[in-house]
Amino acid sequence: MPGLATQVDRYSVVIAIGGIPIRVNTTDPDFLELLQNRYAGFVDAEERAELEFDVELAPPPSFVDPESDLSVTHRSGRWLVQRGNFRAEWNPAARRGSIRQTANPYSIDAVLRIVHTLVLARQGGFLLHSASAIRNGKAFLFAGVSGAGKTTISRLAPADATLLTDEISYVRTRHGAGYVAYGTPFTGELAKLGENASAPVVALYLLVQGPENRIEPVSVSDAGRELLANMLFFAEDREMVHCAFQAACDFVDRVPVRRLTFVPDARVWEMIR
Repeated sequence: MPGLATQVDRYSVVIAIGGIPIRVNTTDPDFLELLQNRYAGFVDAEERAELEFDVELAPPPSFVDPESDLSVTHRSGRWLVQRGNFRAEWNPAARRGSIRQTANPYSIDAVLRIVHTLVLARQGGFLLHSASAIRNGKAFLFAGVSGAGKTTISRLAPADATLLTDEISYVRTRHGAGYVAYGTPFTGELAKLGENASAPVVALYLLVQGPENRIEPVSVSDAGRELLANMLFFAEDREMVHCAFQAACDFVDRVPVRRLTFVPDARVWEMIR
């Protein structure tokens, strides 16, 4: 009958990473199932969410260049995030946003990482290209470029260690009393989601594979440069760049940073404390 609107069902899932629950809404039940499987272990049963995104699925032909460069810009109080296979908009004041993408898990994954970096930067935290694990109630970070040994050190972890990630670590400040590392679903070569757990960060190790196991001190200035080189940061915004730089400086002032040269042998973990 004319004038009658068709009601469209809406499905939601809350994905909690780093203690920040984000609700993702979709009208596609298959995409909802994809999200639930992709973020298994990080799906929050609670209805509460700090941020919310509506996802509109689009056919692949609507995105002309899936290999185009990522752009993260701030205009009129809103963040605009786009690449060839997705376009997203986020209003921090309203804590709401929208994403237009094809039905794949990689686009939403990229948006979530970027949004978390923006939230963390203002809080003094960051995402870091590093493996991380908890042992004896303490979290250790292992940073390095591709090939430095993040996945290797993760594979060598003893049975009593809880792996948080082999690729991207999540670090937050703890009310002026240090830093906490959280597990993430962002995987590297292990292709295994981290455990949804957290612990205080006690050390950052800069990885180097070599002929022997040894640990060397790193100056604060070198530690800061290496930390910045491994931080995930995408925003083309002067204020946010300053926040990220300050976060790195504060971290290396408060957390021991050491260079860890190691051979691919489980005995390296006897040195980590």
